[in-house]
Amino acid sequence: MTTPLVTVIVPNYNYGSALGHCLTSIQAQTYPALELLMVDDCSTDNSVAVAQALGVRVISTGTNSGVATTRNLGAQHAAGEILVFVDSDVEIRPDAVANAVAALQQDPGVGAVCGNYDPEPLIRRGPVQEYRSLQQTYWLVADEGEISTLYTAILAIPRHVFTEIGPFNPRLRQTEDSDYGRRLSSRYRVLLTPKVRGRHDHDATVGVIVRKVFHRTRLHVPYVAMREDGSRQPRGKAGSARLAGTVLATLAVLTLVVPFVLGAVWWALPAVLLAAFIASEPGMYRYVARHRGVLFLPFFTLMYLLVNLVIMAGLVSGVLQWLMSARFRSTYREAVA
Repeated sequence: MTTPLVTVIVPNYNYGSALGHCLTSIQAQTYPALELLMVDDCSTDNSVAVAQALGVRVISTGTNSGVATTRNLGAQHAAGEILVFVDSDVEIRPDAVANAVAALQQDPGVGAVCGNYDPEPLIRRGPVQEYRSLQQTYWLVADEGEISTLYTAILAIPRHVFTEIGPFNPRLRQTEDSDYGRRLSSRYRVLLTPKVRGRHDHDATVGVIVRKVFHRTRLHVPYVAMREDGSRQPRGKAGSARLAGTVLATLAVLTLVVPFVLGAVWWALPAVLLAAFIASEPGMYRYVARHRGVLFLPFFTLMYLLVNLVIMAGLVSGVLQWLMSARFRSTYREAVA
């Protein structure tokens, strides 16, 4: 097989704390033909200084514009035949680029290769981050194989495919990956492979996780709604089980009021629903126990219960916004048209 030039593009905004890990891991790749660009979206921390100290070429967006614009600008300046996007809070394994290139070369029908995370976070910062690392990694493990969405934290795509599909939509600051996955998977196969791995500096506070999960869920609703209009909906293979878990978690919490109204015997109802919630994804709890030990399971379960409640809140909010706001509907219809 040939050795095409690969341009690794690192979009960044205020991730100076993890950026050094990211850039040095790219510089340590076993793949020989490599160009590295860091595209900074007008950070206010020490990100640019970190990159310059490592001898990395830095390109600035000029004004804070969002990750879609940042990735597009990197692609414009890239010389490589293959573009590899790596988020600035991700450290990739030494063979990540080589394995991504090999996967693309083995099948011309593959238009993109996405990577997964290790179950350990890049920078250990407490149990909340440990929860988030395990939960997100397992969700990706469950989806490994051919997918119809896109995971952009570690993403390899041939330049000719990127040119054909077009740039990331700069109007979408939080769902640009869903939009791109919709467009890309309609023409090419997309692979999520365990052979392309990295460690992610996951969020470490409950507040940040709640905010991100709520808004990402809310803004994903238009893609579900537009599927009814004939659009293809990006989704992972484990989506049905996760939705069932979200419903069960919500019902378990809502029925906590029942025993106070109908008597103590009704405590069995939320208990059964909670048990069903846990039983909806048994593989995930085995995965957590294997990597973090059984003593971590109670905390993990409580956090996962909270996140599912936030997902339901985001779904309800997004549906109401879609039904009641013509501006919201038109914005997304125009953005993904």
